[in-house]
Amino acid sequence: MFSTGITIARVFIVLTAFILASFAMAVDDPYAEPAEPGLPPSNMELDFPRVALLVTDPQIDFLSEKGATWGLVGASVTHNKTVPNIERLFKAAKKAGILVVISPHYYYPTDHGWKFEGALEKVMHNIGMFDRVSSWSMEGFENSGADFMPQYKTYILDGKTVIASPHKVYGPEQNDVVLQLRKQKIDQVILAGMSANLCVESHLRELLEMGFEVAVVKDATAAAQIPEGDGYLAALINFRFIANAVWTTDEAVARISAAH
Repeated sequence: MFSTGITIARVFIVLTAFILASFAMAVDDPYAEPAEPGLPPSNMELDFPRVALLVTDPQIDFLSEKGATWGLVGASVTHNKTVPNIERLFKAAKKAGILVVISPHYYYPTDHGWKFEGALEKVMHNIGMFDRVSSWSMEGFENSGADFMPQYKTYILDGKTVIASPHKVYGPEQNDVVLQLRKQKIDQVILAGMSANLCVESHLRELLEMGFEVAVVKDATAAAQIPEGDGYLAALINFRFIANAVWTTDEAVARISAAH
């Protein structure tokens, strides 16, 4: 009995080790696409000129090491190569001649007088994220956290890119993104920017509800990783569930080029 007990114990240990090793391999890259997806594949095809590139919050506070949120999002931005990937999308869109729309995030002094805030709103306001001196003055804007990333300015400030009014929480309900898209007869959107589980996902949900066809570029975004959870993984799961397509930057650039 004693030897049998030892044998059973050894088998149990070996099986446990195997299971744990298999699990470790499976979660080695938690962002990898599943080997056997449970959802049907996308059939979204771009139809030029119905297409626009929409980039949320391509700003210093989100994407630069000097930005206010780098300690929260920096690891994800670096892992995804978010900064160069967004620039690749800008280049492809400009070369193809498709509309580019920016949905920025700004806070003015009056916004700091809000009587209630969500958890992330509290964080953003406390660290001075996206702060501007007023809604009408550009004083102190250049190279501030609210400014666009320097490498993007050649694309954004070319006189052709639509810079929408600021969204105030996460989604485009409070700005003119949808109006700008509709006025250009756009109904297909390639969506990228910051941050994945907040502004990107909120724009995705609202645009879908408004009848747009939306592809999210999963490595041209990123999110905070905090004790409460991995924001990027949370968003990626929802992208797979609800977006019309989820592409890499390589896939998006190839499709933009082909559409042209």
